[in-house]
Amino acid sequence: MPERDYSDILTIQDGRHAIVQLNRPEKMNALSHNMRAELFDALKGFEADPDVGVIIIRGSGRAFSAGYDLAGISETDSERDYIDTRSGLPTVGPIHPGQGQWPQHLLSGYWQIWELTKPVIAQVHGYCLAGATELATMCDLMFVAEDAQIGYPPVRAMTSVDIAYHPWHMPMRKARELLYSGDPISGTEAVEIGWANRAYPVDRLAFETEAFAERIAQIDGPMLQMTKRQLNRAYEIMGIRSALAAGADIQTLSAVRPGGGEFGRISREQGLAAALAWRDGPFGDYGSAPRDEPRPGAADW
Repeated sequence: MPERDYSDILTIQDGRHAIVQLNRPEKMNALSHNMRAELFDALKGFEADPDVGVIIIRGSGRAFSAGYDLAGISETDSERDYIDTRSGLPTVGPIHPGQGQWPQHLLSGYWQIWELTKPVIAQVHGYCLAGATELATMCDLMFVAEDAQIGYPPVRAMTSVDIAYHPWHMPMRKARELLYSGDPISGTEAVEIGWANRAYPVDRLAFETEAFAERIAQIDGPMLQMTKRQLNRAYEIMGIRSALAAGADIQTLSAVRPGGGEFGRISREQGLAAALAWRDGPFGDYGSAPRDEPRPGAADW
């Protein structure tokens, strides 16, 4: 893989697998535009590397990721050729989001993981919230820490999900429960409902994920590519692309409902912490947790 001067991710190659590590631990790996751009760039670089058979995405510090970075969402980096210098967005899909284009932009990016010729494994620990669940779920496989907290709290007050992946990865009753409540579930329960593949104690997670990556990386690359394409096409015939695109349209409608701007108004006038407390206070979790408990950073959690 060609060397890149990344600022928000780390890249590691070990044996037949490669690792892309989200590396903003002070922000709980909140997904800024630049981080997403670097992530996609690294994935394409490893895809072209004949010595890499499988790619793992994981996070630095105490979380996989707390979601999209609301505090830094307008930051740009004009020196990076994989960022559109006018919009500051990764150069995938619509890069000048207007009404309805933000979730479609996200989908365009994550379809790159879907179409990548090599399997991608999400290695999830700590918080994996909102936009971070979209990243992890669009990977081929998902290995999680038993005590990981995985959920989509924005559905409580902000918008419906950007990417409505839930019906494709879990039973209908569970999908309704999680999206009606915004509650998180543990890594152990994510495996039980079929959302994730395997759960391990957090101190074993990296070893077990990398061991499995090496195991499947022993298979001939073109063979894995054909198997992945075969599976993808089956889900596409069942309508996954159309369903996710339709869900993105509904997300836009949810943003312009009466009251849809209340979270943003509170955040602008009183700060993000106040908006999170308003959203999550009745539930007693996330932003309303006691100050001495682990708390995600400035993200869309």
